[in-house]
Order: sequence, then C-alpha cells, then structure tokens
Amino acid sequence: MAEPATAASSERAVTGDDVTAYGLAVEHYQKYEVVWRGQGGTDVFFQNELPYDPPSQAAWMAAANQDGYPAFFVASNVKTFQGYGMSSYVVFISTSATLHDTQAFEVPDTPGVQLHDVIAVWIGGSGGDDSIINGVGGPVTSATPGTSTPVDVASYP
Repeated sequence: MAEPATAASSERAVTGDDVTAYGLAVEHYQKYEVVWRGQGGTDVFFQNELPYDPPSQAAWMAAANQDGYPAFFVASNVKTFQGYGMSSYVVFISTSATLHDTQAFEVPDTPGVQLHDVIAVWIGGSGGDDSIINGVGGPVTSATPGTSTPVDVASYP
C-alpha cells in the first residue's frame, strides 16, 4: 500500500471520525482523488473519473511498484469504514500515453472496512484499471474497446 504521508492542500481528505458522505463526486485529479483517514466513516455513492491527461505512466505512479493512483484510498490505520455504490471511470482521452492504474479503490484488509457494489468502467484512452479493489475484480481496460461494460465487485472483502 503506497500511503500518502500527509494531507496535501489539494488532496481531498476526510480526517474526521464518524463522517457520512452522500453523493461524493471527485474527478480528474492526478494523484489520490479521495483519501479517507477517519474512523467509523460511511460513503453512500461515490462517482469518479480518473484524470484525462497524465503525460506518461512514469509521471503517474503512487509508488515505484504501483501504477497510477486509486480514485478512493482508505488509510491503513482505518479500522471501520463502509462504502456503498462506488464507481470509477477510465477516461484517458487527453493523453497519448498508455496508462494503467493498479486498482481503482485501495483499502486496508481488515474486517471492519467493507465496500459494497463497487464498479469500474473503461470509457476511453489506452490502458485502464488492472483491478477494482486491492487486486480483486477487473481488469477494465482498452484491451476490450467498445465494451464500456461495468465490472462490479458486489462485496469486499
């Protein structure tokens, strides 16, 4: 897990405990789009499009061994979180680079952190999501162009 060290001023971070978000939409940022650091949180509906225009895979890496950035990242210290109806869309339309994202959603593997009905969809560009959550589900990539069919993970873990 390539964890962001601190909340940057441009990072969309939830740091409070017991926060509930309804209808959260965050799009096109070239790093972690949402970082959830609070305990006891709930997100009901998350909609995301990955950035249109990273210039290269090397410029869009969470870590040396992790392509891209998850759209929604739950910090490793979080013990309880529930996510429902979350989605991320691959739309790499303003770059000529082939880009891969290791996973659209990254969460700690702990029983109290659960995601339900999470999807990813490839819409455009070259590359895509190699998995939906922590290596589970997918891939959703340009290898099957014209099939903008969502890939769903019904429940994680």
